[in-house]
Parts: sequence; C-alpha cells; structure tokens
Amino acid sequence: MSEILLKVGKRGEIYTTKEIRKMLGIRKGSMVRAKIEEGKLIVEPVPAIEDVIRNPVVRITPEEAERISEEAQREEGIYK
Repeated sequence: MSEILLKVGKRGEIYTTKEIRKMLGIRKGSMVRAKIEEGKLIVEPVPAIEDVIRNPVVRITPEEAERISEEAQREEGIYK
C-alpha cells in the first residue's frame, strides 16, 4: 500500500480511512495498541478474544494441554 494522509481532529484524534480499517480488521469498539519508535507513531490492532478463539495460533490436543499444564505445575512445585 502506498502512503496515505490522515486527518487530525481538533482534539488530536487521528481519523483513518475505511480501507485501512478493513485491511487491519478494526471495527467499531475494537482496541488498538499505539507505540512510539524512533519518532514514529505506530498503531496496530489488538485482536478481540473472539477472533483469537476462532483463529488459534497453535492447535494442541487436550492430552498435550494436560501435559503442558502438569509440567508448568511441576516447575512451580505445585504438582508432583
């Protein structure tokens, strides 16, 4: 995507375009994360929990989840 100019409102609000919001999956009520790096404002979407549940990053079986849980508990001294 090429560079796009965005408008800044009276109180400093930054207005995005519909195209940008659609590309990033930003909807009404969505959360975004803003950070400053090397003098630049970076705004990125925070996925909604519903989206994370529907599109998991990792798929594991219930048995694998149990094994991982037991290992973590052993490391904390909770499970023997």
